[in-house]
Amino acid sequence: MKKLKIKKGDRVVVTTGRDKGKTGEVLKVFPQDDRLVVQGVNMVKRHNRPGPRSAGGIESKEATIHISNVAHADPSSNEPTRVGFKFLDDGRKVRFAKRSGEVIDR
Repeated sequence: MKKLKIKKGDRVVVTTGRDKGKTGEVLKVFPQDDRLVVQGVNMVKRHNRPGPRSAGGIESKEATIHISNVAHADPSSNEPTRVGFKFLDDGRKVRFAKRSGEVIDR
């Protein structure tokens, strides 16, 4: 299993592609494929057939985006930033934004 710096619930900024500049929250992470789903980014339309419980029709939903096309959003300025790791005084290992130095993990 790969170790990624982006986790579910993080705020990220799209750096390349059709949705460049958009920010959103990570909904799902697929570490085996290096892909993730970001809320409101890379929207696609899916045609659903009607069934006994659903009416069917055309539905918009988020598709996956490659992890190299997003960057963490700095907690203080919402600009793209790189991520580092450091140990706090109580011994916890946390992620921090290299742009501002703020801790990303709660």
